[in-house]
Amino acid sequence: MTVLTVPTADAVPAGLSRRTRILRRLRRNPLAVVSFVVLALAAVAALLSPWLAPYAVEQTDFAHTFAPPGSPGHLLGTDDLGRDVLSRIMLGARASLQVAFLAVATSLVIGVPLGLAAGYFRAWDAVISRFTDLLLAFPFLIMAVGLAAIRGASLTNAAVAVGIAQIPGVIRVVRSDTLRLKSLDFVAAAIVDGASDLWVLARHILPNATSVILVQATVAIPAAILGEAVLSFLGLGIQPPAPSLGTMLATAQQFAARAPWAAVLPGVVIMGLALAFNVFGDALRDALDPKGDRR
Repeated sequence: MTVLTVPTADAVPAGLSRRTRILRRLRRNPLAVVSFVVLALAAVAALLSPWLAPYAVEQTDFAHTFAPPGSPGHLLGTDDLGRDVLSRIMLGARASLQVAFLAVATSLVIGVPLGLAAGYFRAWDAVISRFTDLLLAFPFLIMAVGLAAIRGASLTNAAVAVGIAQIPGVIRVVRSDTLRLKSLDFVAAAIVDGASDLWVLARHILPNATSVILVQATVAIPAAILGEAVLSFLGLGIQPPAPSLGTMLATAQQFAARAPWAAVLPGVVIMGLALAFNVFGDALRDALDPKGDRR
């Protein structure tokens, strides 16, 4: 008796390379496509904001303060000093993304080697795990606020503070995947063949842990965006007159009844960026799942 197998919507030809299969799964996921388009547009707008912004971020127009969205010359209105909200949102999003990527890069540069060492070397595991537990005893935002207060208020210090606060999560994820990979046959075979520990980590474990690290990065970026907004809102991040989504919220809260758009629009941008990164991260995790090759 012949059994017919009906391919599912996610099924891809077995002969394709892994990269092609991953891209096909992402393209077939509508949420992944939408979130990627949103992030691509946000990245382009942020990178080109100094040239795309219709006004200079510090340019004031006291004759048109609190202009509502849709006013002539001000698509998203103005704030209490007559500054163009659209221009400040574009430059503020640029600053938020800068802090987010710098923070995630900091956490990966420190957290990935520590996670690999904790998962591979039993003698180091206890020390690194206790260090991680100590950092995890402090909530993410509390630690970021404390570090920023100690180092001072600036874009770089905000990125470093948020990055250090994210290191424990990176260590735990990488350690867990390293323990899993260490128990597999190809790692044991490399060790039996005489490969050094550094060779095994660099050529066998780290390349196979890349998928987990990428997913962790996409999850950490929205947390970093929210962390930067909180620090700027509290006056511990980017300092005025430089635009920041957090500082825009802090300034607009006292005029929320008169000009709600000045507070709502930066909040919508923060929420949209965080949501897009989270959705794309979930889609990327599903696309990178090896079990999808057998569906």
